[in-house]
Formats: sequence, C-alpha cells, structure tokens
Amino acid sequence: MYAITKSTFYLGMVGLVQFIPLVLLTFVSGHMADRYNRKWIISISQITSGLSVLVLAWSTYEGWINKEILLLLSFIIGAAMSFSGPAQQSMLPNIIEKKDFPKAVAISSSFFEFSVIIGPSLGGIFYAINPEFVYVVIGGLLLIASFLIQTVTMLNNETKRSNTNRIKEAFAGLSFIKSRPAILGALSLDMFAVLLGGATALLPVYASEILKIGPLGLGVLRSAPSVGALLVSIYLAKHPLKKNVGRTMFKAVICFGLATIVFGISNSLIVSFLALFVLGASDVVSVVIRQTFVQMETPDELRGRVSSVNFLFIGTSNQLGEFESGITASAFGVVPAVLIGGIGTVVIALLWMRLFPTLLKIDKLEHAHIN
Repeated sequence: MYAITKSTFYLGMVGLVQFIPLVLLTFVSGHMADRYNRKWIISISQITSGLSVLVLAWSTYEGWINKEILLLLSFIIGAAMSFSGPAQQSMLPNIIEKKDFPKAVAISSSFFEFSVIIGPSLGGIFYAINPEFVYVVIGGLLLIASFLIQTVTMLNNETKRSNTNRIKEAFAGLSFIKSRPAILGALSLDMFAVLLGGATALLPVYASEILKIGPLGLGVLRSAPSVGALLVSIYLAKHPLKKNVGRTMFKAVICFGLATIVFGISNSLIVSFLALFVLGASDVVSVVIRQTFVQMETPDELRGRVSSVNFLFIGTSNQLGEFESGITASAFGVVPAVLIGGIGTVVIALLWMRLFPTLLKIDKLEHAHIN
C-alpha cells in the first residue's frame, strides 16, 4: 500500500479495514463455530484468504493493482480471519485430550512465536526476489492449509443445535462470560494489559531518537519479545505448570508491566533488549494459562462464541493499545507514555487480584472448574 500511495494514512487503513469485520462479525462467527462443522469453517476461510492473496498477486503482476482493490481484498481477508479465528481456537479441545491441553497450548504458542520471528525474514527475502512471489507463496500455503485441516481427527465432532432464539444464541458467549467471574477476569485482565502495555508500538521512536540504533537496531528490538516468548513457550511445552497457576498468571502480568517500565527508562540497547525479552516471556506465560483455563472451563457448545468474544477483546485492545500509546506519547512524551502504560498494567493486575479472587486462587488447570 505504501509503495502505491506513499501515504501513511492508507497504510493505517489496511489495518483498519481488517479490524472492522472482526467487530461486525464477532457474534455471527462465534455462533457459526458452535453450530456448524468447525473444520469446514476453517477450510472455507483459508480458501477465501488464499484466493484473495492470489488475486493480489495477479493484479500486482498485471499492473492494475490500486488502493481500492487492496483495501477490498484486505477487508475480505479480515472477514475470513474473523470466522477462522474462533473456529480454530475452539477446535483445539476437540483434538487434544484434556490432560494434555496445557502442553498443547504451549506448543501452539511456540509455533506461533517461531513464525513471528521467521516469517518477516522470509517475507523480506521473497519480496527482494519478486513482490508477486510473496503473495503466491502465501496464497499457496493458505490453500494447502485448507486441505490439511480436513485430515485432522476429532475426538468430539458433534454439532450442537438449538431451537432457542437465534439472537439470544448469538450473544450466549457474552452471557456465559458475564456469569463466570473467573473467565471475565482472565479475559479483561489480558485486554487491559495489552491496552496499556503498548510499548512495542513506539519502538521506531525509541530506535531513532532515544537509543539511536537505526533500522538494524529496530529489527533487533522487534525480535526481542518473540524470542523471549518462543523460549518460554518451548519450556512450558516440556514442563507444564502444575500448581498455583492463578497466582503465576498475575505475577506474569505484573512482570510484563515492570519490564515495560524498565524498557521505558532504558538508554541502553542491551537493557532494552533484555526488558523486551522479559516482556515477551512473561506475556506468553499469561497467554498459555488464560487460553488453557478459558477453553477448559467453557462447554464445547459455547467455545466458538466465547472464543469470538475473546478475539474481539484482544483485537480491540491491540488496535486501541497502539492508539493509546500514540495519543499518550503526543500528550506527555514518549518515555512518560511507556511508563504510564507499564505502571497502569501493574495497577490493573493488583486491582484484579482483589476483584476476581476466584481467578487468583486457581491451583491446577485440569481441575479448575470454577463457577
């Protein structure tokens, strides 16, 4: 988009048009994930995304790509992701035994972090070869994924149907979350932590104006959270948390906030890298515990709708978190903005420990069952 328009406004619009379907389709996609076959929902979503990317490759190759086509394709991909996200997340308990679920979430997180580290590097190499080649590779991989998901064996593939009011069904996930204080606490804690701890959105400013390390140093800083998250997720896959998981989650969020504060006041590349490394490591601990707990405590017939609300929480906080960091930085300065976010995250964690004591008292994930 930037190559076409040379405009940061339209660059931001790409993210916005992918975010809009997430908001508009949250309750619809969650309802469908609980009502219809999740594997087929994922397949159709991946095919839609894959074909959209291939159209992008074709239009770029032929030379008739423009900002309107790019925004339209981005919207379609965003809509497809809105359907595949809840279906994918809610399907994991259907293919993994309950006793192995915490380990499975950690393994899934490690693969995700690995892709975050390796993906941009490969994308840059492919883009240097040929821009269209990047799109062809991505489109092809999405189409392959749509086929591979059909080969997955389900432990429980029952489709739940109900004769109750359709609108009430669509909002059942939100009602369920409100009725379970521990789940509401876990989701809202993560949302506020992401919303306030948006230090990574200001990394370009730190790299150019504070640390003065240039583009290469910026790349090093951007990789630090993912490296920390990858190493810790691999450890959690081999050594799942056995007890005091509620307290561990809160400690991880507090550690996330403290790491943000250290990064905010740092003038050293090494200290900044280590702070971001700890930030990513603590974040993945919280994510693994939260995802495991929420999925295990949610009945299968509601997992899609609960997952869609979770996607809305996280998607909203990611977008608003970057917005909050930018506005706060404009008002108070870059360093104060990061410090405010880090301190706010710690305060929220301490407050949530008092507001949601049942979440704090969770001992073992496989025996949580908190009402």
